[in-house]
Amino acid sequence: MENKHRSGFVNIIGNPNVGKSTLMNAMVGEKLSIVTAKAQTTRHRIMGIVNGEDYQIVYSDTPGILKPNYRLQQNMMNFVDTAIGDADIILYVTDTVETADKNVEYVDKLKKIGCPVILVINKIDISDQAKVLELMAWWKEQLPKAIIIPASAQEKFNLDSVFSAILENLPFSPAWYDKDTFTDKNLRFFASEIIREKILLNYNQEIPYSCQVEIESFKEGSERYDIGAVIYVMRDSQKGIIIGKKGEALKRVGTQSRIDMEEFFEKKVFLSIYVKVDPDWRESRKELRRFGYEEA
Repeated sequence: MENKHRSGFVNIIGNPNVGKSTLMNAMVGEKLSIVTAKAQTTRHRIMGIVNGEDYQIVYSDTPGILKPNYRLQQNMMNFVDTAIGDADIILYVTDTVETADKNVEYVDKLKKIGCPVILVINKIDISDQAKVLELMAWWKEQLPKAIIIPASAQEKFNLDSVFSAILENLPFSPAWYDKDTFTDKNLRFFASEIIREKILLNYNQEIPYSCQVEIESFKEGSERYDIGAVIYVMRDSQKGIIIGKKGEALKRVGTQSRIDMEEFFEKKVFLSIYVKVDPDWRESRKELRRFGYEEA
């Protein structure tokens, strides 16, 4: 019998802050990727899996493209390059705000790629029709083979067109994952990402970029999860800022994280968070491997 089932890897790439994570969360229907207005919000490659009777779409959110300043950022860009190499479809996200020729070397890579490219011009809700048409024409010139779709991930506008284009271009293949799987990451990963999101939202300047969250203990009881987390920072002064006066800042992060975890895990959570100093974690191969940023 002819295989009518479609399945494949749809890898989302683009510059920081164009709405890649918002788009993936909207397409998957789950909050898998951190979404904030700050750059470098996504550090890992995160998969979200959408299953239908005759299809399976494996979305992959990737870090925003940047010029690396330290080993962590270099490893983040390795995730992007891997995603370009193993995609069945590339979902390249730009928006109506950024200068279209930013990080043009990645656009050059897309010109040479063998798989279909769907280019989403995001945030059309904060632009006007003339600007959107101008951008569509510019991108058509750059990537003549690409399918260009204007959309708003935030407002969930025209995402059905994105979905249809993906489905039409997915290869015929059996499912890669069990049909009840919705991500490749475990609950510990999402617990650490929820805490990291709260750090991004509650602190300014370099603090969020100097932090790494590690889940040291994760116990599931019949009534609740008991979770022990450590926030690693690079300097003693940053430790003081994270904790705050009389521990208020850390308490706020803990409370906000627990509320989100309970919603995500659909179970009560007891959360304890400690702060430790690790000056070299962003450059140390050993530490980056431990935190899942570097292959063994």
